[in-house]
Amino acid sequence: MWITLAVVFHILGFVSSINAVMTARTSQGTIAWVISLNTFPYIAVPAYWLLGRSRFRGYMTARHSVDVNVMKKLEGVLKALQPYRVPESEVSTAGKAAEKLAALPQLSGNSVQLLIDGNATFTSILAGIDAAQEYILFQFFIVHDDEIGRQVREHLIAKAKEGVKICFLYDEIGCHHLPASYKNGMREAGIEVHNFHTQKGFFNRFQINFRNHRKVVVVDGKVAWLGGHNVGDAYLGRDPKFGHWRDTHMRIEGPAVLAVQISFVEDWYWATGKEIPETVWEPTPAEDGDMKVLIVPTGPADKLETATLMFHHAINSANERIWIASPYFVPDDAILGALQLAGLRGVDVRILIPDKADHLLVYLAAFTYFDDASQTGVRFFRYTDGFLHQKVMLIDDIAATIGTANFDNRSFRLNFEITGVVGDVEFAKEVEQMLTDDFSHAREMTKSDTDSRPYWFKLSARLARLTSPVQ
Repeated sequence: MWITLAVVFHILGFVSSINAVMTARTSQGTIAWVISLNTFPYIAVPAYWLLGRSRFRGYMTARHSVDVNVMKKLEGVLKALQPYRVPESEVSTAGKAAEKLAALPQLSGNSVQLLIDGNATFTSILAGIDAAQEYILFQFFIVHDDEIGRQVREHLIAKAKEGVKICFLYDEIGCHHLPASYKNGMREAGIEVHNFHTQKGFFNRFQINFRNHRKVVVVDGKVAWLGGHNVGDAYLGRDPKFGHWRDTHMRIEGPAVLAVQISFVEDWYWATGKEIPETVWEPTPAEDGDMKVLIVPTGPADKLETATLMFHHAINSANERIWIASPYFVPDDAILGALQLAGLRGVDVRILIPDKADHLLVYLAAFTYFDDASQTGVRFFRYTDGFLHQKVMLIDDIAATIGTANFDNRSFRLNFEITGVVGDVEFAKEVEQMLTDDFSHAREMTKSDTDSRPYWFKLSARLARLTSPVQ
């Protein structure tokens, strides 16, 4: 029996290694899987079918279906958006590439509000929920059944009782701790509550490596929120372990809201197999702004590595500076090379990461990137006033991004993410002021940060970096 079992595992390892050769997105990942699957199949085969795939099966078919159905019903959408599309003559070469990555146009007529930290974010979101007239689309990676979580639920239930249509979407892995009573209470009020259903479909059944990491709220097709916050007291700085929780969201009003809505509708269709018939697709320009906004949804169902290319493109397009704030800094070699080249050509490259660790492997691996990048002028800062969780980029003086994507392989290749790119000088100034304040609460890393560490720490950091593909 044991001989038969061993033969079966080696056959499965060989077959799986062929699958890895044909599907793995990086050569490093392919080599690692092929060697391990044929050398240690008893461990590697289960690990591969749980963690190995980088393509999310079935979502593209669902996306195509919902897009076709939406366009059949709303043939005038593109025509209605036409007046708000940024004229081609005003879109730079870099901007055109970004539009192709997003598969959505850059739109004008928007007003964007920067929301710094949890109090500002949830005050704005709750006010938006209370002002809803027709529908609310609510999606978060993590929702806690705590004070702010219950407050959000009560506001949603109150609107549902007024007849407002509400769709509540959550990631089943991120919300594994969310009790059934929390969800059932909303269902009883008429709110449609669904998990993203990551393991839907035969080929996804055993996959636990994909996440829907998006944090999105859309109200009436006119206002949207997206950014780094999840729903929980910790994100308001109430966790004594982390203290001040430094995070950033943004509120968008205008035609770009429809691009955020498209992302939600696609996710909802995948999760439920149903459309949301009440949604509004007529763009409403903001009354007090004319900012240019591009919404970039990314994920493992994309034909291209959209998130990786987005970051790569931002770094390469920077002429004077690129400031990056991310809680998890575990880039691949291509992104690291782009940062090094930016530093060599004189761009002010600054990386802001937490000084506190909430994931040990990520914390350790970051030290190795400092050694590699600092030699080319890239500067690293560790935020010391609590825990840094924001995902923000500032590109020169003309554009800023705020979204859900971290600077790591998981966000690059395994998570469904969404990022808002705001091309506006005044908004870029606001982000500059915000990040300047963050840098004032950070310490710049120096060579002694790594040189003074004991050998075991340096070895641990290097070993932690080897796990970056699955961090």
